[in-house]
Amino acid sequence: MSHEAFTKPAPTTPDSRIWRLIPHLEAPGTVQMAIDRYLVEQHQLGLMPATLRFYTWSPPAISLGYHQHQYPDRWQNLIWNGRALDLVRRPTGGRAVLHQGDLTYAVVMSGLSGSRTQAYQQICEFLIQGWRSLGIQLHYGTAGRGYIHNPNCFGTATGADLVLEDGTKLIGSAQLRRGGVILQHGSMRLEPDEDLFAQVFGTEAFAAIKLPLRRGEDLIQLVINALVASAKNCFHVDFAVQPLSEQEWEKVYLDCD
Repeated sequence: MSHEAFTKPAPTTPDSRIWRLIPHLEAPGTVQMAIDRYLVEQHQLGLMPATLRFYTWSPPAISLGYHQHQYPDRWQNLIWNGRALDLVRRPTGGRAVLHQGDLTYAVVMSGLSGSRTQAYQQICEFLIQGWRSLGIQLHYGTAGRGYIHNPNCFGTATGADLVLEDGTKLIGSAQLRRGGVILQHGSMRLEPDEDLFAQVFGTEAFAAIKLPLRRGEDLIQLVINALVASAKNCFHVDFAVQPLSEQEWEKVYLDCD
């Protein structure tokens, strides 16, 4: 796992207009899910402001929805590039997601009113605006009849998901509500490996992503920069950049054990 060095973390603040922004993290799926759970707990206790973060999964992993109990047995023994794929359970619902060549976002916040669908749409607006600033139009999907029986999150697009003009699903999101606190996180497919995707879900499940953006390592930072800017506008907040402290890492690792 890589930990970037920062000069001086910005202090957390109870001011609802200042959100915490955790710098991009690359870590195993068990660690990433433990971080998301920790952020929800701390926000629920009033010890942490609303938070936005972006992360990638290393090594690649399949994440299962909290209530997803049916999936192929072979997923427990998949190998890619000489390494076993992790199988990780999310604290949120939904179907399985292959995390390779993707970027995950997570929003932890409170104070949203309305239905679950309305909350999704309020949070997803920053995704729509951010991707629009990159020249890409996104629309909400429509739940397919086979959604419940399809183990692949990207095999169908529900009203909580965002699709490209051609109907290809770009972002799949899921939500956890704990009291008035919401965790919404989602996977943005940037450069998925077709062979690995076929190995997990079958060749018929893969839909190529056609993004008019430059490829490579700077693609992730390009997307993050656009989404941070749109989040400021959509949520009417500023961000205090604050990586996880050593004390926070200790709590996260305890949750992973």
